[in-house]
Amino acid sequence: MSTDWVAFGYLLSAILFVFGLKKLGHPRTAPRGNQYGMMGMAVAVITTVLDMHFDGGIVGWTIIGGGILLGSLIGYIMAKRVEMTGMPELVALFNGFGGAASALVALSETWKYLENSDAIPDNELKLTVTMVAAGLSALVGWMTLTGSLLAMFKLKGGIEVFGKWIRTPTWGPTWLNPIKGILFISALALIYLSTEDPTNTDYLWGIIAISCVLGIILVLPIGGADMPVVVSLLNSLSGIAAAFTGFIIGNSVLIVAGSLVGASGLILTVIMCKAMNRQLIDVLFKSFGGSEKQELTRTKAGSDADEVAMMADGAQKIIIVPGYGMAVSQCQHQVKEFADLMAEKFDTEIKYAIHPVAGRMPGHMNVLLAEANVPYEQLIEMDEINSEFSECDMAIVIGANDTCNPAARTGEGPLAGMPIIDADQARTVVIIKRSLSVGYAGVDNDLFYEDKTMMLFGDGKAMMTQLNNAIKDL
Repeated sequence: MSTDWVAFGYLLSAILFVFGLKKLGHPRTAPRGNQYGMMGMAVAVITTVLDMHFDGGIVGWTIIGGGILLGSLIGYIMAKRVEMTGMPELVALFNGFGGAASALVALSETWKYLENSDAIPDNELKLTVTMVAAGLSALVGWMTLTGSLLAMFKLKGGIEVFGKWIRTPTWGPTWLNPIKGILFISALALIYLSTEDPTNTDYLWGIIAISCVLGIILVLPIGGADMPVVVSLLNSLSGIAAAFTGFIIGNSVLIVAGSLVGASGLILTVIMCKAMNRQLIDVLFKSFGGSEKQELTRTKAGSDADEVAMMADGAQKIIIVPGYGMAVSQCQHQVKEFADLMAEKFDTEIKYAIHPVAGRMPGHMNVLLAEANVPYEQLIEMDEINSEFSECDMAIVIGANDTCNPAARTGEGPLAGMPIIDADQARTVVIIKRSLSVGYAGVDNDLFYEDKTMMLFGDGKAMMTQLNNAIKDL
């Protein structure tokens, strides 16, 4: 009877994971999807604890309870304190933690064999499968951990050491690619050797060392412009590591959950590559993304909010292009107020052009604008709205740079070939930005210097507030 209840609990957990993943496909249903996912994980944890109890009792209730309490507290604090601008870094960190958890379980299972020869399965096939799964879990898990930590620091732009800010390097000469291949093959060779002699500790530590180095050198050559692809790929790897761990400990729900995360993360990676016109193999081995920042040699006189308000007076159609700067300044509510004012005073049609990688992670802008109660039907994906810019009276770009940089249409530079939002096709372009500084890819933006472009230099929230006040005074 207890076995039946455990199987039912795992089945229910898997169903909740599937439904949660389905709900995450749209911003309107995403909160419910998160709730389903949390419920599924809670059911899985409770079922696992009961299974351990039925299987001969639990030693160390205090450790289990303390771990659950401590983990819940850390997760709650991190979720409450993180700003929307820090979400990409938090996602990268969580990917690393997921990989580390799987790697530690693999390490624990291997140690059991090292310390107790009686624990080694008598069945040769079972022993081989277990050791291969443990080795692959260690390889993917430790690689995900170190790669995710480096990705997190790249998204932050650097790390502070003893009060000094050190920029995260982007470095990857061509001779580094053969080294990646050699390390990967070496790790597979050590996994094979571990199946021949499960009690040899040298194989275990060799796999861990190689995996950690491999994670670093895989991410090290990739520039900031391609970080959304890297974060999606690392998310997939964390799920794959969890699935391998499920095979080690014979836990079906871990296999299902890990496979779901691995598959969905891989699909998201493909979507991100398509959005940036990249091949995944090029991202990993050709060092795209901008390792150097272009120096600015041009200037542009700034406009003021009153000028922009007069240009907006009578506009029939305005398209708003949000970017990372909107997240930094947290001005989504002021943007919504502007849209409401324009619609009320001038009956202006307002739409929002959403680039797939705007904000450094998928869905970043959708979440921000949904927080300000922007109608979902006004959020239009790049491919659907680009054709409308030619008949648009005004495009207002708020903190976006690389995603609307015409340099992407050329065949050169870090942005070469990346699909962009065609904001430069609008009759008038208003750009709200602190300065003319280059974007994350390090490429100067010609759109800033066009005659039809009006620059509002300053913080996004302050500039949008001034613009709203100017429109009210018209």
